[in-house]
Amino acid sequence: MMGAYATLLAALIALLAGLTVGKAWERYKLRDGRWIDRRKARESPHYVLGLNFLVSNQVDLAIEELTRAARLDSEAVEVDLILGNLYREKGQVGRAIQVHQALLQRPKLKRIEHAYALLCLGLDFKRGGFVDRAFEAFTEVLRLDPQNYYALINLEKLHEEQHQWQEAREIRLQLSKLGGTTGQKRNQEVLAFLENELGQQALKRMDYRTAAGHFKAAIDLDAGTVPAYLNLGDVQVHEGNTADAVATWEKMIQVAPERAHLAFDRLKSAYPRLQAPDRFPELCNGLIAANSRDWRTRLSLGRHAAAHGNPTAALELMFEALEHNPHALTLHQAIWQLFTEIGLKPELIRRYMDLTDRSVFFLDPHICLRCRYRSTELLWQCPHCREWNTFVEDRITPARDRNEATA
Repeated sequence: MMGAYATLLAALIALLAGLTVGKAWERYKLRDGRWIDRRKARESPHYVLGLNFLVSNQVDLAIEELTRAARLDSEAVEVDLILGNLYREKGQVGRAIQVHQALLQRPKLKRIEHAYALLCLGLDFKRGGFVDRAFEAFTEVLRLDPQNYYALINLEKLHEEQHQWQEAREIRLQLSKLGGTTGQKRNQEVLAFLENELGQQALKRMDYRTAAGHFKAAIDLDAGTVPAYLNLGDVQVHEGNTADAVATWEKMIQVAPERAHLAFDRLKSAYPRLQAPDRFPELCNGLIAANSRDWRTRLSLGRHAAAHGNPTAALELMFEALEHNPHALTLHQAIWQLFTEIGLKPELIRRYMDLTDRSVFFLDPHICLRCRYRSTELLWQCPHCREWNTFVEDRITPARDRNEATA
């Protein structure tokens, strides 16, 4: 009995000793005949200072301190990964490539370290415009780590930049399997926009049946995919199904009333063909009743009134729109067009000047919520960060609101 107890105790002591040695090996390693502390770089004040400068966006100082930290241990992989990334962000792509390629030449890199060095190198190539080499790097990352989320994302974006929508869709399907339920809504949204792009490719080939299938698939994936409704309606009109097209566009307005103006010209053209000329004013009045600040609908309804011989009612609608958004250049252009038709009446000019007091005119500015990229038109994919459906209209506080705030 005592012998068995002694044997068990000896095994336990051996296990604890092994754990201790293992922990020590994690921290120390023999190099050039000397024991080196592997955590020396990370525990140095230079490393901590470098991270602090990085957080405060002082990139040059961060590079300086992290370079000093790297000198303390030339095998501190994570420090060189960060340094290479900082060089890339500064635009020094060639230097970033050198740092990350040198990392890959190190012997005995762990598999995960190898994968992330390749990932960083792929980002360097992408930033430098070396598309083929970026593809190769990200593909190699996936060979080492098949579920690497960032490699898949970057491959998808590369395919999108090349308008390889089918390949991008296949990668997004892989991502949807990795993300679980938390990112599922976003995956569905992106897949829907990719289906819409595939539909537009089919339209260019004049393959209307395939195009309609892609547009319907986009709507099924995400009911908020506005361009899919617009494009599907266009296909239905081409096929002679005007009533179906109108139903599609009206459905889009129900789903996304803030984007209703995108369908207005289409509907104004389609309603008379259905012998329903009054449906457009009814639609607009319903939208205005639901959102009293909807200046775009007032502008479109005003243009409709002017086109039907009622410039006075048109001008009143545009003045109302001006109260809610005095900064829209298109609105001012429409008002001056009416002024030229009905004459420059002094009382109307005075009303116009009062409404536009201290206003700044913009060409319908839109801004990306993800990266703050600005555009003069509504875009479905940001050309800067490549994210889908992130643009909103950039609104500026009317002059009277600023006056009230400072009163």
